[in-house]
Amino acid sequence: MNQILALTFENWADYVYPLLIFAGTLAAGYIIRKILFSRLFAWAKKTSSQLGDIIISATKGPSLIWCLMLGLYLAAKFSTLTPDKADLIGKILLALGVLSVTLAAANILGRSIASYSQKLHLAIPVTSLTQNIIRIVVILVGSLIVLNSLDIPITPILATLGIGGLAVALALQDTLANLFAGFYIIISRQIKVGDYIKLDSGEEGYVTDINWRTTTIRMLPNNLILVPNDKLTKAIVTNYYLPDKEMAVLINLGVHYKSDLKKVEKVTCEVAKEVMKNVSGGVPTFEPFIRYDSFGESRIDFTAILRAKEFSDQYLIKHEFIKRLHERFDQEGIVIPYPIRAINYEQEKE
Repeated sequence: MNQILALTFENWADYVYPLLIFAGTLAAGYIIRKILFSRLFAWAKKTSSQLGDIIISATKGPSLIWCLMLGLYLAAKFSTLTPDKADLIGKILLALGVLSVTLAAANILGRSIASYSQKLHLAIPVTSLTQNIIRIVVILVGSLIVLNSLDIPITPILATLGIGGLAVALALQDTLANLFAGFYIIISRQIKVGDYIKLDSGEEGYVTDINWRTTTIRMLPNNLILVPNDKLTKAIVTNYYLPDKEMAVLINLGVHYKSDLKKVEKVTCEVAKEVMKNVSGGVPTFEPFIRYDSFGESRIDFTAILRAKEFSDQYLIKHEFIKRLHERFDQEGIVIPYPIRAINYEQEKE
């Protein structure tokens, strides 16, 4: 009887001790991880480089897997396992290690490219679509390594995915059309994140993102427009940032027929130069000019040509120019006439 109890206790101990070691290691690892990452984040905030913050943020999630691996390793170390079970534990640890490194690499690569894309001037603009594609490729490679480490044949899986991919492609034609249209938009670089565009249907705003299905446009009133990528490639689009951000600002004006047109031109250009130099969004080096274009019903019409650094700057430039020009015309005695229509009574009597 005592021998039976002793064997029972030994069998019980064979399971309890490893479980206690596993749970204790996991708890200790979690606490140490929390303290360590809080200090690392505090240190990263003091540095000017973004790389440290990116690496710390990207490894925070996979570090849980590392705690799990350490607990599993120590539990296996202090337990009596058969060679088959020990081999299985080793494969699981290898798979978890590859998985954690894959996730960390995918996060670091995606965030680094997004953070440094503007500085590096990459050939392919970075959007949520390109970031997700990069992560998916890294994770797929890591998954294939995991399967190979577990002695699972990869070739049949790839063949199955090929056949299944054909069926999925037939079922998701519209989705795939938007996906490939998104790739075309990104690679062509005719529409990029940050550009101000206007569609032939009337919608306009800043491009904020290009994902696997839609392109997101933020209008000036701060509303979002979601345009399917396939429709965007077929639309007539005006890109106000191509060939560059600077754009002409045309303001239509008119003066009385008795005005001195040389004086009008001189005064208007002086005010326009002042606006270009002093108003935010103006191009200081640009020389404004005017062009008389028609004899109107009650005035001589002309257009003042100024220049803005980008699309949204034109509103403040127009506002300041009209306000200052009205004040200056009043000082110089230049008349902006009201609309006038003369009625010929003699002609009506005939």
